[in-house]
Amino acid sequence: MKNYLEGIKTIYQNEKIMFVLMILNLLGAIALLILSIVGLNSDAAVVTVGYGDIGGYRSGSWADMLVFPVLAIIFGIFHNFIAVKIFRKRGAGMTKFFIIITSVLIVGTFIVLLRLTGKD
Repeated sequence: MKNYLEGIKTIYQNEKIMFVLMILNLLGAIALLILSIVGLNSDAAVVTVGYGDIGGYRSGSWADMLVFPVLAIIFGIFHNFIAVKIFRKRGAGMTKFFIIITSVLIVGTFIVLLRLTGKD
């Protein structure tokens, strides 16, 4: 944990844009977590849990939707830990690339969640 805090401090001092991107990822993941928890409908016996361009929507248990809060935690917390580790080993360029890819994954997860909950 001490190494992580030192890494964050170094990123804050040297790479302000990357620090802002990490904060935005954390905030986006928190919003995804809130939206996914609010979107869980445990009262329903069957909910839409997937879709595809060919097969249409498929139904399943509401517990299958727990993947979205898990993804939010992974994107918000663990990816920031990984970003600090990448910063120490590979530098700022690779870390910015990783953070931008994480942002794209968060946006994609939002889109899928909104389509499945019918708020599209």
